[in-house]
Amino acid sequence: MLYVVATPIGNLGDISFRAIETLNNVDLILAEDTRHFRILAAKYDIKTPVKSYHAHSSPATLRGYLDMLKAGQKLALVSDAGTPLISDPGYSLVHASRAEGLQVVPIPGATSIITALMASGLPADKFVYLGFFPAKKGRQTLCKQMVSSKLTHVFLESVHRVAKTLDLLSQQLPEDKIICVARELTKIHEEFSYFKAGQVDDFLKSLTLKGEFVILVAPDGFKLD
Repeated sequence: MLYVVATPIGNLGDISFRAIETLNNVDLILAEDTRHFRILAAKYDIKTPVKSYHAHSSPATLRGYLDMLKAGQKLALVSDAGTPLISDPGYSLVHASRAEGLQVVPIPGATSIITALMASGLPADKFVYLGFFPAKKGRQTLCKQMVSSKLTHVFLESVHRVAKTLDLLSQQLPEDKIICVARELTKIHEEFSYFKAGQVDDFLKSLTLKGEFVILVAPDGFKLD
């Protein structure tokens, strides 16, 4: 049986009792970064053995874990932070497990996109999640889609590209289009910033380039007040 376990995105208190119980009771934990996971394990006294499984793991490694599952062992899959597979590694293992008729059990918890939507004040009943903003191909097309869309658009961006992406949005979106940038979610320096596409330059002057970013683009016609 494979358990897909969500872990905190920042504040280590954001983990469920069920997640801790599962991590304590499986035979092996598969972590994106074993060193990173040991911080969480130390806080909650999780003694289960940990091995690595990430986006660059070999087919042989995948096969080995599938064989363990088929032999009846219980494995838990975790990413560095948040929910595995949601812009994090793990799809190949879950897909292969399902294809071979193995049971996959989700243990839900934190994810940055939902956390950002919860407190952003932007419409959250209907939204589009885009993963990381396209690095090259598709950027212009995506911006055109957001101009008149009736949906909130949500995507992630790295600290190294966030300024470039926001600058592109300022060029491609109407000046009054509302943008929200959420940073350092659930951490001490958590912040939500709001501005219009025409005000991106002013925002970038005060932006602290640290942490992880969730960018939300409001639907057509949305106003902050």
